Amino acid sequence: MVPQRLQFGKRYFAEEYGEKWSFTAFFRVTPLLVYVALCSNFFLLSCGQLTGTRLTTKAPKEAYSTTEMEVRNERFLSTVHIPVSIALSDIERQINAQVNGLIYEDNSLEDNHNDQFMVKVWKRGAILLSAQDSLFHLVVPLKIWAKAGVSVLGFMQYKETEFEIDLRFKTKFDLDPDWSVHTQTQPDGYGWVRKPTVNIVGMNVPVTSLVSRAIDKNLGTITKALDTQIRRNVDLKTPVLKAWNTLREPYLLSEKYRTYLQIVPKRVLITPLRFEGRLIRSTIGIEGYTLTTTGAKPDVRPAVSLPDLTVVSTVRDDFQIGLLSEATYPEVARIAADEFVGKSFSFAENRYQITITNMDLYGQNENLIVKAGLKGTINGDIYLRGRPYYDPRNQTISLKDLEYDLDTRNVLAQSANWLLKGTFARTLEKQLTIPVGSQIADMQKMLQQQLKNNQLAKGVTINGQIDEIKPDQVYLTPTALLAVVNARGRIDVRVEGL
Repeated sequence: MVPQRLQFGKRYFAEEYGEKWSFTAFFRVTPLLVYVALCSNFFLLSCGQLTGTRLTTKAPKEAYSTTEMEVRNERFLSTVHIPVSIALSDIERQINAQVNGLIYEDNSLEDNHNDQFMVKVWKRGAILLSAQDSLFHLVVPLKIWAKAGVSVLGFMQYKETEFEIDLRFKTKFDLDPDWSVHTQTQPDGYGWVRKPTVNIVGMNVPVTSLVSRAIDKNLGTITKALDTQIRRNVDLKTPVLKAWNTLREPYLLSEKYRTYLQIVPKRVLITPLRFEGRLIRSTIGIEGYTLTTTGAKPDVRPAVSLPDLTVVSTVRDDFQIGLLSEATYPEVARIAADEFVGKSFSFAENRYQITITNMDLYGQNENLIVKAGLKGTINGDIYLRGRPYYDPRNQTISLKDLEYDLDTRNVLAQSANWLLKGTFARTLEKQLTIPVGSQIADMQKMLQQQLKNNQLAKGVTINGQIDEIKPDQVYLTPTALLAVVNARGRIDVRVEGL
């Protein structure tokens, strides 16, 4: 019930001032009351405009689906290209170093169906090697001692002889999956240097036909002996294992960022051998995953074996690695605050105004949440969400599809629809950029320097070229935004003696 003294009207004035004064007093006092009421209302409205409508928005929940370690350990399948060029003179030297002295002997007269023949074979000089039509051609100079049973007048007499001969062979050379050398050697004729003779009753009697038959019988055995010697002594596995372990060693890219390049090899590829003049060419590819790690140098133990060798028609020379640039959330918030805090915006022909008082940013899975504190026609916090991406032209992390969070949109639709219809979100999207190009440029420069004629170990040299930097994506982790770009190019490794 309204108190009596607040019941303004004719009766009140009659009681207070008397009947004859009531109407006069009423009209005298009423304008004053109206003026006071209008001023009060104006004051209240003015205060409302200064303090503005208070927003009660809910903050989107912070959430992350990727950790920083998972991003840094992201693996890229690559191939380290190892061109192989082997001079025939090197193979000759290797074969001659391994095949020496006595290379074959038959010490029984009764074996081979009682052939009455014994033989010892020595290498007489340097084995010569040539290549044609995917085959090796070998000339093997030999000195041979033979003892044969010769029937004279019904009596068996045993005679010894020495002679010299050049045996010719052709060999197909392959590598087995277990890295052992596999050769298939076939006889390709022979030429006499000094023919064999035996002394019978004071006379030198040629026994060329007899020895020829014996040699023909034993050529298969000799070729097997050659194959065994080559298989045992020609070693590709050791130098490739050396390259394999060298590549597995973490490779310092940047002391500043404590960043290491790491290759996790998975298999070894090789193309069929091809002959070019006095050279044998092939390509070995070590296929594996590349990744970058930060912090302490990873501990990698040397491998003691290689995976099986896979023969392929071609070995790709593509190599890629992810280069990372990091922007922590406090750093991103500082950049955003420097750009926006204190900036004012007007809407609807200056009927409404807001000023940004603070900014914060955090992640919600694939979206970056932008929190903006406002004062003016409305007061409080609003939330927007957008997808971060790496802009290669400006070398920045930028946002696309920035829009109000659903709860913020609902609140604004009831109290500040003019903000929804304005360009505020588009302005933030356009101007909120995080520069990260310097980090990526530094990493690219250091990577290219480390790939230029760098001796990783004695006899192992790496050369490479980065041809393309291609943006991958921006990952939101609990601690930072990580912009990843793929550096693509090729890497060659040369191993001396291979």
